Amino acid sequence: MLDPEGSVEHKASSSFPKVFLIPLAMLLAIAALLLLAFSATLQRETDFYTFKVVNIRGKLVSLEKYRGSVSLVVNVASECGYTDSHYKALQQLQRDLGPYHFNVLAFPCNQFGQQEPDSNKEIESFARKNYGASFPMFSKTAVSGAGAIPAFKYLIDSTGEEPTWNFWKYLVDPNGKVVKAWDSTVSVEEIRPYVTELVRKIILKKKDEL
Repeated sequence: MLDPEGSVEHKASSSFPKVFLIPLAMLLAIAALLLLAFSATLQRETDFYTFKVVNIRGKLVSLEKYRGSVSLVVNVASECGYTDSHYKALQQLQRDLGPYHFNVLAFPCNQFGQQEPDSNKEIESFARKNYGASFPMFSKTAVSGAGAIPAFKYLIDSTGEEPTWNFWKYLVDPNGKVVKAWDSTVSVEEIRPYVTELVRKIILKKKDEL
């Protein structure tokens, strides 16, 4: 005769894997979905325009609004030897080519020589009153070293060029990819042909699509 207890034991042991099979499958499915979501996030953050930054008024904004246009990203300062010449030239560039196909994106920074010591409100007032700056400005921030904001880390990683002083300039194409970087000693007028060529391509492309 079969031992009743042995029979029960056999049934319990044979049903053990089935009890945990469905929960295990669900866990694996959830893990797979999380992995896909994480991968998708990484893929989205592969260009400059996917980042979010804080503007000069303290509001978190997405750089996506500049996608489709050319950007010249500059770390500015109000008390630098390059301030006057750069602000004048940057505003002229903005006036000539912006704002539909091109924008200067100015990021005040106090890392170099402590030459941007004032508040965001004072920085904006200085730029608007003295140079009529009409280009977008963002909150004072770090642009180099471990404390650099992610948007600037992307610029640095893309070019291998990290700011060592005020008024470094990064040219970003309509797709958010970095084209080239220049240090403080390179004037805006020397960069103008690169900017103009990218803007010209946007205009020609739009004409072809009509």
